[in-house]
Amino acid sequence: MSIYTLCGGHIIDPQTDTDIIADIQIEEGVITKIGGKLSGGEVIDLKGKVIIPGLFDMHVHLREPGREDTETVFSGCQAAAAGGFTGVACMPNTQPAIDTASVVKFILDSAKNLPVDVHPIAAITTGRKGERLSEMGELLSSGAVGFSDDGSPLMNTDLMRRALEYASDFNAVIIQHSEDPYLFKGCMHEGIVSTKLGLPGIPSLCEELMVERDVRLVEYTGGRLHTAHVSSKGTVEIIRNAKRKGLNVTAEVTPHHLFLTDNSVMGYNSNFKMNPPLRTEEDRQALIEGFLDGAIDCIATDHAPHAFEDKETDFGSAPFGVIGLETALGLILNEFVLKNKMNWADMIDRMSVKPRAILNLPEMKIAEGERANLTIIDPEVEWEVNPAEFKSKSRNTPFTGMHLKGRAYGIFNKGQFVINT
Repeated sequence: MSIYTLCGGHIIDPQTDTDIIADIQIEEGVITKIGGKLSGGEVIDLKGKVIIPGLFDMHVHLREPGREDTETVFSGCQAAAAGGFTGVACMPNTQPAIDTASVVKFILDSAKNLPVDVHPIAAITTGRKGERLSEMGELLSSGAVGFSDDGSPLMNTDLMRRALEYASDFNAVIIQHSEDPYLFKGCMHEGIVSTKLGLPGIPSLCEELMVERDVRLVEYTGGRLHTAHVSSKGTVEIIRNAKRKGLNVTAEVTPHHLFLTDNSVMGYNSNFKMNPPLRTEEDRQALIEGFLDGAIDCIATDHAPHAFEDKETDFGSAPFGVIGLETALGLILNEFVLKNKMNWADMIDRMSVKPRAILNLPEMKIAEGERANLTIIDPEVEWEVNPAEFKSKSRNTPFTGMHLKGRAYGIFNKGQFVINT
């Protein structure tokens, strides 16, 4: 029997109204005791560390099958663990797409013995082509937890309506990559900076029109919509108004959209090229406000690995996307929690509770009798973002060289304890 005793950690779990310094004893992956002066099995000193319910990222790209040179289920899970995530949901823009039960099974089998839970998001349409709905019922039965054509918007309004209606029969969520392709003609935000740089721009309207359309469809169908990677002030207001109406609408924001603006593109560094693009300071402030007041439900990294040679080209030709699993927690801790802009309970809500709830996944609680699914944080450690040390197979981060305080010390999940070194 495997027994672990985690000693002296600061346990915080708003779901169980827990905020104490205590020991946790875990037997065969289940929390058996919480209290003082526990012993037995492998004893791990966590004095000065914070223990919270395991973090979950509902928007990552593991690239397998198809682009194993940039990421795999294994390397993506290593990156997730290093970043403090005990679970991820992987997007279907793989090759082939996650649109059949066999691909879902392949991903689940690949992650079976890894310390990070992997939950596939299946394609809304076959091949992500936007022409006909995938076999939603079969995909959910095989282990998919939601639907998205991420990387591409579902432009066909009638098909989006039917997707929302059909998914609602299973209480499943439709995750939309909100983008009007007729306005998507550039490589960065359309504005003063794009004009100065001579780069074609992507207006905020490109996102906002699709979000507005989809919210209206939710109002009509009663379906469940999740808007991925919100980037503009206008979108935040649309989401906020939809929630005031009581619609089943949720949204996520990425760390890079919370921290960076289109001014970052001034050096033509392709590691600042992402979709949706970095927008203005006004947009960034609106995203922060929405993140803090709950209009935006959760953090998601949109972890998008790319090979060095693909990104190391001119800005216009480089692919969109940046990685984020190994920096997200440090960024949120450093800027929001440790500066008292957000308390621990709200951070846990945005990075553990809400993303699981959106995908109908079980809550992770720190309580006796519960499965041990834990993120362990060192709030005092200071570190510099160095992509050469990443567990991910890719290095395309916009945060290279940034100095941060607070980092994942390790995770415990599936009976496995992983300490970051």
